[in-house]
Amino acid sequence: MFSKLLLIPRNFITQSPTPTFLPPLPNFPFHLKFFSHKFLSISQLSVPFYSHLPQASPSRNQQQEGEDEDEVEEEAQARAAVSGILRESGVSEEESVEIASKSPKYVKMLVDGVRDLEEWNSWRKGDEEDVSFEERVYCLAREKGDYGRLAFLESIGLSLSSALSVARYLSSESLPGLIEKVKFVKEMFFSSEESECFLGKNARRMMMHLSIPIDEDLQQTLSFFEKIEARRGGLDMLCSKDASFGYLVESFPRLLLLSVESHLKPMMKFLEDVGVERGSMRNVLLLYPPIIFYEIEKDIKPRLRAFKKIGAAEKDLGRMLVKYPWIISTSIQENYENILSFFDGEKVPKSSVDSAIKSWPHLLGCSTLKLKVMVEQFGEFDVRNKKLGKVIATSPQLLLRKPNEFLEVVSFLEELGFDRETVGRILCRCPEIFAANIEKTLKKKLEFLCSIGISDDHLPRVIRKYPEIFVSDINRTLLPRTKYLRRTGLSKRDIAFMIRRFSPLLGYSVEEVLRPKLVFLVQTMEKPLKEVVEYPRYFSYSLEKKIKPRFWVIKGRNVDCSLKDMLAKNDEEFASDFMDVQGMPTDPSHS
Repeated sequence: MFSKLLLIPRNFITQSPTPTFLPPLPNFPFHLKFFSHKFLSISQLSVPFYSHLPQASPSRNQQQEGEDEDEVEEEAQARAAVSGILRESGVSEEESVEIASKSPKYVKMLVDGVRDLEEWNSWRKGDEEDVSFEERVYCLAREKGDYGRLAFLESIGLSLSSALSVARYLSSESLPGLIEKVKFVKEMFFSSEESECFLGKNARRMMMHLSIPIDEDLQQTLSFFEKIEARRGGLDMLCSKDASFGYLVESFPRLLLLSVESHLKPMMKFLEDVGVERGSMRNVLLLYPPIIFYEIEKDIKPRLRAFKKIGAAEKDLGRMLVKYPWIISTSIQENYENILSFFDGEKVPKSSVDSAIKSWPHLLGCSTLKLKVMVEQFGEFDVRNKKLGKVIATSPQLLLRKPNEFLEVVSFLEELGFDRETVGRILCRCPEIFAANIEKTLKKKLEFLCSIGISDDHLPRVIRKYPEIFVSDINRTLLPRTKYLRRTGLSKRDIAFMIRRFSPLLGYSVEEVLRPKLVFLVQTMEKPLKEVVEYPRYFSYSLEKKIKPRFWVIKGRNVDCSLKDMLAKNDEEFASDFMDVQGMPTDPSHS
């Protein structure tokens, strides 16, 4: 038996008649080739048989290069065969070439299949003539019977195993129709490429604040998010159709069974009718894909009507859907009723609760147990009932903070010298402070105040009078206002003095308040800038309703007085000091 076996290198070509190929033995760098009648003589070999003769043996690199070239050529022929199958299924030549080039694993599966069959000498055309590699791939692909669907599904981002599973759902779909449907769905789900990171950020926020039992649709949505999160780039890639579309189809394979005309287009129109703009539609569809399977009249409209209880108009519903599309899930609908009952029991004004839910619908994913913990924290600072309503209407996201995060801000304020009563007043006046990051926001504002000349001793007074400074943007608001005051001729010391005396000064707009009042002060009243240094509260009075009318009275009496004397008095005191009759004169230029 062994006399009939000859070791032949892989790249070895002979002219032996009708040899029979056996599968390669594992870990052997050669095939075993069977000859039924005779050995090959040395003269019949294209290279000498004895491997110890160096001049006749091809180098390992030459062997590898030859094999690589063969593989590249075979893969090119395989892609051409796949492209041919796609064209037979009705796909255009251009699209067939593109699909074949984007389905490498499918192509490799066919190539490997042909090679396996080739080892058993299965390819014959007649008794002697060999079949080309491309024809072999073509025949194998036809035998599999998927008519190009697997290649197409891989080309849109599915793994080959997922494509095999999804293809079973699509057996009744023609390939050209499937391609057109995929184009429509991509346009529907990925209608805008802007602000991609914000969609991922919202997905994380929605998951983080979800603390109630969830239904099957929400579970499927979370599983979809997990698949995207496992990719490089995580949920920030959610908006990328190249990165996430395959996972979308894999998670919701029935998506490609929906009719474009009778289901998908009506869904788009409905979303637009309730205020979801085309560019924002992806926020709804990608953050809650199961909505695409809902029936508009039977499922969506009744669930949206439930929010009429909080006075939500059509435009409110659209905004709520964009912010938190989970509002129409069964779990959120049930929890919605629980939350309304909870706040009613806490005697929080309904108008405040309505406002909080409309502006921050993420509250609906939070359990009442978690809400109760935060409400009790606020109660320790005497923030209850109406005060609590004011807080949640202004900053509803504060209810979703963790108790320790809230208490960290409390400790920060106490370290500045505020007692708990003052902290409670700050909470009612500017609750956004308690949702801010201490290192990135609150401490940065303290650093800014110190940089413009406010000493540590004066910080508590400045903040007590104007706590909103903690949530004011340095580069957009605070810095431009101080720079404007410097350009008018005021020194850094003057500005620091003004802020110490009247810290709300930093809250006034340059164009709407500071500039017009300074122009009137200098050009019309003909007063020096030092007047506003001494009395910066001047900027708090209405130019048209108080400053101008009183100035014309003073001017008419030919009286010289300070800004404080002119403005700090109430109407009765002013009339008693400067007027003989009741009433306030108007600007003489208008008479």
